[in-house]
Amino acid sequence: MYFVAGELWRIFAPFVPRNVLQRRFCSSSLAAEGTIFALSSGQGRCGVAVIRVSGPDSAHALRTLTGRTRDLLTPRVAHLCSIRHPRSHELLDRGLVLWFPGPHSFTGEDSAEFHVHGGPAVISGVLQALGSLAGLRPAEAGEFTRRAFHAGKLDLTEVEGLGDLIHAETEAQRRQALRQMAGDLGRLYSNWSQQLKTCLAHAEAFIDFGEDELIEDGLLNQVDSTVSQLRVEIQKHLHDNRRGEMLRSGVQLVLAGATNAGKSSLLNIICQRPAAIVSPVAGTTRDVVETHVDIGGFPVVLSDTAGLRDTEDIVEREGVRRARLTVENADLTLVIIDSALLPPDPHAAPDFLRDHLRNTLSADKDLAAAQNCLMVLNKSDLLTREQVSSICRVLNQTPRLPSACFLSCLTGHGLEEFLTLLRSKVTSLCGDPLVGSPSLTQARHRTHLEKAVKALGQYQQYREVDLALAAEGLRLGLTSLGRITGRVDPEEILDVIFRDFCIGK
Repeated sequence: MYFVAGELWRIFAPFVPRNVLQRRFCSSSLAAEGTIFALSSGQGRCGVAVIRVSGPDSAHALRTLTGRTRDLLTPRVAHLCSIRHPRSHELLDRGLVLWFPGPHSFTGEDSAEFHVHGGPAVISGVLQALGSLAGLRPAEAGEFTRRAFHAGKLDLTEVEGLGDLIHAETEAQRRQALRQMAGDLGRLYSNWSQQLKTCLAHAEAFIDFGEDELIEDGLLNQVDSTVSQLRVEIQKHLHDNRRGEMLRSGVQLVLAGATNAGKSSLLNIICQRPAAIVSPVAGTTRDVVETHVDIGGFPVVLSDTAGLRDTEDIVEREGVRRARLTVENADLTLVIIDSALLPPDPHAAPDFLRDHLRNTLSADKDLAAAQNCLMVLNKSDLLTREQVSSICRVLNQTPRLPSACFLSCLTGHGLEEFLTLLRSKVTSLCGDPLVGSPSLTQARHRTHLEKAVKALGQYQQYREVDLALAAEGLRLGLTSLGRITGRVDPEEILDVIFRDFCIGK
């Protein structure tokens, strides 16, 4: 029936389950794209390089380059073979070869791997040998993973998790990526989709067959309850303070304050290298200086900014404008303050710091925007121990002020306490990626989830007015959730209807 053409196809196609058609045409399309190969390990010299082949001619490639047929196609067994060019029969290398028959492979297709020595000449020779075979071509970027997605081996969230794992630079990023690649996020969204699918099936069944008394009493009440609960769960998932997204892309940590407060010095201390110019001349930093650091296993994008002051210098004024814009977009702000400017009376320190925060953060009077900041009282070596102790006692008794710590970038005194407090702040922002529900990691997810919440609101809005229009809201919500994982199949709605109801028997 799959090969009926023209008018006959239009007659028979509606009777073929859509999921069967998708599997059939996806596999046919992939086969038509031929067999692909590429270096799957990293570029550059290494001990072992892995060259992957995937597609219908993988077995032929394996046999041709090794010249062996007996026992070579035993699945997932490594064989030590001589690898030769198929035309010149020149020995290219001796290495391990493995065979992965579909569908039990990463891509779901027949696949093979050549584990060869990692010298550039060896890699180039094997790739050229594979390219000389008819039906084989170099893979495009991400094509192995794309084939795995089409074969149903990965959903889109798992694909994104795999990409994040490859690019992970910190422990926390690795943990979050592994959890997403394992399918935790996809299972959460699929569970919501399944509940919504059942709600939509029940609503449509009530619309079509409610008058025939084949639908049990209270069915729509169950739908109302499930939709309401789903909407709350999705909204809670959305209101996570962007933890997963921050962990994936890095916490935006900004150093801000007046000129000569020690911002660049502190940046260099955190980076452990001279990333910014340090000078006693006020206004040395004119632009935003960014560097990436690992703080407590979490990725941080650390930005040094121009000193905040009124100036007639047009270049410095632009630097101040950029500094304020960077502070507005920061996830966490380190407000650097010159301790020598603190008032002699410790009890006047809170008011002084409030004014300083308002000027730095452009916060309102209740300093609501100051909660994601840390005050660093630099140049503490200019104060006596008694002065530091007195100010600390007053600040500890003052409510609604951000955390503060004394530090001397010159002597290093207070550095450990500062780094401990900073790690605590960053950890609090990102959370533990292994605890609780999986975090939302992509702006794409957020967009579709917001559309799903809006669609469920449409159901609640029109439930008593027009059930058909309300059901359309459920359908839109289901489509939005399906687009996150890449699995949208309206035929499954009918499966639920016929499974849950004895309609037409």
